[in-house]
Amino acid sequence: MENIAKYRNAKCSAQKMRIVANLVRGKAVAEALKILNFNNKKSSDIIKKVLASAIANAKNNNAININCLKITQIMIDKGLTIKRLLPRAKGRADQILKRTSNITIIVSDN
Repeated sequence: MENIAKYRNAKCSAQKMRIVANLVRGKAVAEALKILNFNNKKSSDIIKKVLASAIANAKNNNAININCLKITQIMIDKGLTIKRLLPRAKGRADQILKRTSNITIIVSDN
């Protein structure tokens, strides 16, 4: 049975998130948590929280044994982009794009 956890508008760009997501894609949950614990990127902490939520959903909603769970899909999509202006010389302005991402993790016992 599949269980889903989503996190929208995470404060990290999708490009940076996908680097960490590729490390844990298709792995068992216990192994993925070990990889995320010892990775020192900001996005690994965010993905670890979403994975913990997916595990809790599987345990509480469907009474699935945690030891047999596997990450079947992990999708990192582009979220909203917050636009800010930075003043520059001669009355000009540069645009700063603060990018966000949407994370979806699906775990299954198959």
